[in-house]
Amino acid sequence: MEVAELLQKSGKPVILCVNKCDSVGEPPAELYEFYNLGLGEPYPVSAAHGHGTGDLLDKALEFFPEPEHSEEESEVVHVAVIGKPNVGKSSLVNRISGYERSIVSDIAGTTRDAIDSFVENESGKFVFIDTAGLRKKSRVDDQIEKYSVLRAGMAVDRADVCVIMIDGIEGFTEQDSKVASLALEGGKGCIVAVNKWDAVEKDGFTMDSYRKKLMKDFAFMSYAPIIFISAATGQRIDRLFELIKYVHSQNTMRISNGMLNEILADATARVQPPTDRGKRLKIYYMTQASTRPPTFVCFCNRADLFHFSYQRYLENQIRSTFGLEGTPVRFIIRERGEGKK
Repeated sequence: MEVAELLQKSGKPVILCVNKCDSVGEPPAELYEFYNLGLGEPYPVSAAHGHGTGDLLDKALEFFPEPEHSEEESEVVHVAVIGKPNVGKSSLVNRISGYERSIVSDIAGTTRDAIDSFVENESGKFVFIDTAGLRKKSRVDDQIEKYSVLRAGMAVDRADVCVIMIDGIEGFTEQDSKVASLALEGGKGCIVAVNKWDAVEKDGFTMDSYRKKLMKDFAFMSYAPIIFISAATGQRIDRLFELIKYVHSQNTMRISNGMLNEILADATARVQPPTDRGKRLKIYYMTQASTRPPTFVCFCNRADLFHFSYQRYLENQIRSTFGLEGTPVRFIIRERGEGKK
């Protein structure tokens, strides 16, 4: 009765839920006593068995306003900070957000769940997602860590841009490439951020030589820009914001059919499509099907003749014209020959 009186004074919508109504069918007679609280119709549920929870949820949703998809929400860039343990992901998010949102420790596995931090500055609006460090699957035996890895993968799914952090002191490792493959498979815009750069012994050539080595290590995603930062000192963090915004724009770029087919005509004139047993590949036209990542559909006479090497050649021609820096590019091959739709 005291709780009911408190709720009535609050002026908030109230739903009366009566638990432990475990039997199926008519509710128990004791249910009707709860009308005395003056909170309206009681909803019988069973937390143990799940009975009545659907009706309770439907009632609760009645009090929520219709979702409004404003333009401001679409302007927010979601950024997943991913990497192996102890590369400084939490330190970076704390530095960017301006307060200790995530626990920072030398002990691997401190971050268990994906944590969102909203940031707004002159570069735009961002949501940074601090994720758990991703170790080799063979070394993940703790149940909580398995959940953490799953949540990190989900964070990549809902991100627009992934910042792949590596340890500047330790350098590139095999696990870094596996972490990067998550973002690659998800078609996300990618940035390789070399952290702890303040602690690396340097001379006038260190950054250039380090960059060249990383370009070889990340040859499978050579389109990703590389930036050298320090989460501890804030070095080049402003530049990181600009890079995230730029990569996001590249990942969402849309190219007109006319411009695409001009590039296609020029590319096929320069390098003839491949042949096999007297049959030559003919590419009729190309169109962009979607963004995030930019996906192009090529209509041709023989899909089996469209070798991967020629797809890479066309991709390079498109990139040389439009940039598409920091984003993967995908091709879908459609066959359209005589008698075929």
